[in-house]
Amino acid sequence: MLEVSLAKLHKVHRGSQKGSLWIFPRIFFDSMAPKSDTAEAIVLNFVNEQNRPLNAQSVADSLQKFNLKKAAIQKALDNLADGGRISFKEYGKQKIYIAKQDQFDIPNNEDLARMKEENAKLQEQLDEQKRAIGKVEGAIKILQSNLTLEDIRQKEAQLRKEVNEMEDKLAKLRGGVTLVKVEDRKIVEEIYTEKVSQWRKRKRMFKDLWDAITENSPKDLKEFKEELGIEYDEDVDVNLQSFCDLLQHDKKRARCR
Repeated sequence: MLEVSLAKLHKVHRGSQKGSLWIFPRIFFDSMAPKSDTAEAIVLNFVNEQNRPLNAQSVADSLQKFNLKKAAIQKALDNLADGGRISFKEYGKQKIYIAKQDQFDIPNNEDLARMKEENAKLQEQLDEQKRAIGKVEGAIKILQSNLTLEDIRQKEAQLRKEVNEMEDKLAKLRGGVTLVKVEDRKIVEEIYTEKVSQWRKRKRMFKDLWDAITENSPKDLKEFKEELGIEYDEDVDVNLQSFCDLLQHDKKRARCR
């Protein structure tokens, strides 16, 4: 077992006693490194990856997938802090933890400028790839909207069937074949005649009633009609006579009064 003399440990003071940090030799860290599957190893890896101030609750929320309870995470944070593997500060009753900064390589101004330039080039490449992807997706949508060969064949067969049916119907009409039975036609004509007759009667009844109401009215009849929400047939482009024209009796034009 590796022995480390306490004389090799030194303390760096920063502010108050609560803000003091313990600095340990790297050989001591290596010998005390937690196993990769332990709570301390998981917490240490997370803190180093985040490299930002964290409290126990934020760490617990982020590591829920590992089924670690807050108490276990708090214990791991405290052990890591006591072992010098992470830093911490106390603010009242709360502890804030952060990764040890001396383990990270801090880039100089030249490195920062170079990384910035590389980032700009990568961003430009990313934009080009996005534009290329957009064109490909547009082409895919166009292709997907087109009919496949099988769809075209099915559509052709359907249209040919419809054409044949219409040609058969046209041939029957040209040959003088009656497609509607006389009895059925008579029933339809009677129903139609009755409906048109009711329309004509109701129109006459309304006219008589309207004339009686508005005979001595000082109001403008058009404004009065709009106020009541009344619409004539003509207001909605409907003409009773056009429906009467469809009725044929002894080849003479029917008249609607």
